[in-house]
Amino acid sequence: MTGKIGFDNDKYLKEQTEEILKRVELSQSKKLYLEFGGKIMYDYHASRVLPGFRPNVKMRLLQKLKDNAEVIMCIFAGDIERKKIRADFGITYDADALKTIDDFADWGINIKAVVITRYDEQPSALAFKNKLERRGLKVYTHKYTKGYPTDIDTIVSERGYGANDYIETEKPLVVITGPGPGSGKLATCLSQLYHDYQRGIRAKYAKFETFPIWNLPLKHPVNIAYEAATADLKDVNLIDHFHLDAYNETAVNYNRDIEAFPLLRRIIEKITKAPSFYKSPTDMGVNRAGFGIVDDEVLRDAAKQEIIRRYFRYACEYAMGLTGKDTVERIELLLEDLNLQPEDRRVVVPARQAAEDAQEKGKGNRGIFCGAALELPCGTICSGKNSSLMHAASSLVLNAVKQLADIPDNIDLLPKNIIESLNHFKKEILKGKVVSLDLNETLIALTISAATNPTAQVAMDKLKELNGCEVHLTHMPTPGDEAGLNKLGVNLTSDPGFATKELFIN
Repeated sequence: MTGKIGFDNDKYLKEQTEEILKRVELSQSKKLYLEFGGKIMYDYHASRVLPGFRPNVKMRLLQKLKDNAEVIMCIFAGDIERKKIRADFGITYDADALKTIDDFADWGINIKAVVITRYDEQPSALAFKNKLERRGLKVYTHKYTKGYPTDIDTIVSERGYGANDYIETEKPLVVITGPGPGSGKLATCLSQLYHDYQRGIRAKYAKFETFPIWNLPLKHPVNIAYEAATADLKDVNLIDHFHLDAYNETAVNYNRDIEAFPLLRRIIEKITKAPSFYKSPTDMGVNRAGFGIVDDEVLRDAAKQEIIRRYFRYACEYAMGLTGKDTVERIELLLEDLNLQPEDRRVVVPARQAAEDAQEKGKGNRGIFCGAALELPCGTICSGKNSSLMHAASSLVLNAVKQLADIPDNIDLLPKNIIESLNHFKKEILKGKVVSLDLNETLIALTISAATNPTAQVAMDKLKELNGCEVHLTHMPTPGDEAGLNKLGVNLTSDPGFATKELFIN
């Protein structure tokens, strides 16, 4: 962790706000449907590759615009049915949608409506719809658009977009968001556009997408980091040849937007009965992120580290059967292009060394030896290893807060009787197979110890300083370790090994 800033968040916020308002003014009816690509809240990918970018800056933008804006949330029925997971929170997309609605309310912004897209009465999607409606939210369902993607006459007709219910909106800016890619945001925008034009409302469409950054070079590490983040979707950055032809200006976009542009332009022209205002996919965007860059070298270094993180994530997903070998091979090629190694992540080698140390000391013992390492804000690296008492992640965090609090290594933060009592409870009362403490349990034990131990209290107060620190484990975290590390807000990676020989981990 260098602590260096490469991105001016306030300048970006000003530029982005002005650009959106300009688009609203360009609409003849002063009505704009703005598709929000990427994460509208907790955009940790952006904050990692653009040091200085605040994860909730888009919400600050919406707060500034909220008197003139309404929000519609889309979620794909298939994602609900498959229980698709949002990786950075470890929760399903439908749970993330509920969380987002609550988070918006905390920011003083209400969701106008929820649209379940490509809805075909899937049981889980129907249950989700009922849950929302019984809590007082307005829910719409849109079926698969007839004729899509080739039959323009059917798509732009009463049998296509016209078959969708119209969502009444009152404000000039309508933000369309969703929990992830493929949520149906674009189809919802175009459906609304169709219904507006049927009513004589000459609205416009635009897209707010942070990555790739159109005015950075194609092979800039920040743009390559976007390819790494979407390796499972097979996204590839390309030169926007439509933009180059129209303006003789080089701009970067990604393959899906470029491939979809001719069709999208034809649909918009069919709806509006006029030549498209847009000459390229880049034209459609309102991305001003490139104008917030203040130190390119800092961004390059940060983006390279993010690519390595993505490599470890996909390697673990492959081990768990969640992604294919081609995804791992794709990101390995990105590492090779930038001459990067997984070990260029500073916490990787110390974590593996800790596991080797544990194995050396535990010769003759059965079991798997795990190591963990964490880089403190000052650059110091702490390590931890598993034992019969606690997991590697548990010992790592305790060692890290002791380092931050200048507590000598020989002072125990958790009294032996508390650990033994918890071990007894797990084994004898709950009949558990694994009795060593995971991180979640260790944090609770530290809280109990802090009630009577001033040193433990000092250590506990240091936990908040771990937010944003880099952590690596030699084995994929158990649910209790992952939950604890997520709560601490660290940037976690792990080698694609299992911490236990058991197939079922609870």
